Amino acid sequence: MDKYGLIGYPLGHSFSISYFNQKFADEGINARYENFEIPSIDILTEVLDKNPDLRGLNVTIPYKEKVIPFLDSLSPEARAIGAVNVIRVTHEKNKTILKGFNSDVIGFTQSIEPMLDKKWHKKALILGTGGASKAINYGLKSLGLETVFVSRYERPDTIQYLRITPEVIKEYNVIVNCTPVGMYPHSDECPDLPYEAMDSHTILYDLIYNPDQTLFMRKGAEKGADVKNGLEMLLLQAFASWEFWNGKEK
Repeated sequence: MDKYGLIGYPLGHSFSISYFNQKFADEGINARYENFEIPSIDILTEVLDKNPDLRGLNVTIPYKEKVIPFLDSLSPEARAIGAVNVIRVTHEKNKTILKGFNSDVIGFTQSIEPMLDKKWHKKALILGTGGASKAINYGLKSLGLETVFVSRYERPDTIQYLRITPEVIKEYNVIVNCTPVGMYPHSDECPDLPYEAMDSHTILYDLIYNPDQTLFMRKGAEKGADVKNGLEMLLLQAFASWEFWNGKEK
């Protein structure tokens, strides 16, 4: 039986394990999906050694960037983004070959593109600076938008939350939350933004999908913003993961 899995820490509730095991059951695929909650990326080699039937992995926080030195090769997108969330595992002559891909960018761009109007949506704010935000940045730029990262800290090429004025919100009217702020069980929290400046030309996209409407989305929607959570992106990137694992490279 083939095996697939997810590496990250902590994992808690995993969308991937329920999605893929349901897929395998529905489609009669002789495979199973497991969570590998590893407190250090160095344990990846142990996971591979103990699971010789492993054919693919998903990668989540905090290992999307840390996993790269363990890989034999990267897809062009993963190399350009600098983050990996899918690993194809192949076994050749007693050697395990690992290739890294990024399906976040595929899922995100396919999900947000229908919301964009080129007349209004030219600039975007990306909340957060982690591995997911790199894929979001790559995706937004591929769709023709200018981007700026937002951080709580003073960093090169970023803007701090305290400097986001109503004028900035009007100019950068596509806002993507790549942070865990507002995720269950902290559903009463949201990124610190001047929501009063938002209107019907504002797009708020939240990578969080639990709860299905975050406070970030709700406060924007109250001002007429177009809002979307990360569930569709997750479904699309899961579909892309399966394609990568089975050698159907894009």
